[in-house]
Amino acid sequence: MLTLNNVEVVYDGAILVLKGISLTAKQGEITALLGANGAGKTTTLKAISGLLHAERGEITKGTIELDDEPLTSLPPHDIVRRGIAQVFEGRRVFVHLTVEENLVVGGHTRARLQDVHRQIEQVYGFFPILKERRGQQAGYLSGGEQQMLAIGRALVSEPRVILLDEPSLGLAPMITENIFGIVRRLKEEANRTILLVEQNAALALEIADHAYVMETGRIVLDGPAVELRRNPEIKEFYLGLNEAGARRSYREVAKVRRRRRWVA
Repeated sequence: MLTLNNVEVVYDGAILVLKGISLTAKQGEITALLGANGAGKTTTLKAISGLLHAERGEITKGTIELDDEPLTSLPPHDIVRRGIAQVFEGRRVFVHLTVEENLVVGGHTRARLQDVHRQIEQVYGFFPILKERRGQQAGYLSGGEQQMLAIGRALVSEPRVILLDEPSLGLAPMITENIFGIVRRLKEEANRTILLVEQNAALALEIADHAYVMETGRIVLDGPAVELRRNPEIKEFYLGLNEAGARRSYREVAKVRRRRRWVA
């Protein structure tokens, strides 16, 4: 179980981005983290994976734990070894390397090469198209294939927790549904714990077990995904539906009534 307790993140020693985030991603479940651009979703993932220092950010308060073991002060490679892998927004594959070379890179923290190759074969089981393309440069893959490669590269480290950042970004709706189907399979067949950051709230809530909603660095709402799908505030503000079922834009909605879980 991945747990964040009252985490604050500051950039450049002055800009408070996360303002006391607390959330839990339970073992074998998909937990969705929803919110508009700038809410702090990606910063939350980088706080977990230890990548804040590259952008002059730091955790100034709170703790992050995996199965009650602290992660807060560990470097990124040690966090990967503990069982957390991040799939970045925009895929970020190594375009001049082949598909298989990209997958080998994902196993850089593994001690034995045979374990890396065994895990790569499991990745090919999830993504047969990658096996067909194993000798092809990653830059020539389609967007959907690159997203599969990015997820597969993370799987080679054999993580217990996968951090997925905007997997639908830039993909056609049909490809997006395929990717989300794969995410569901990772939970059901591989028993992975998944923390999913996604702006497509409707699709994320379809596959998630639990969801959190962020605004300006704070959690403003959380609950079982099935309940949030029925929540009128979520339907209107995040899914673009009013009570009559008509779609409305974000600009037409003045604000969502906040249910705050902190003491001012």
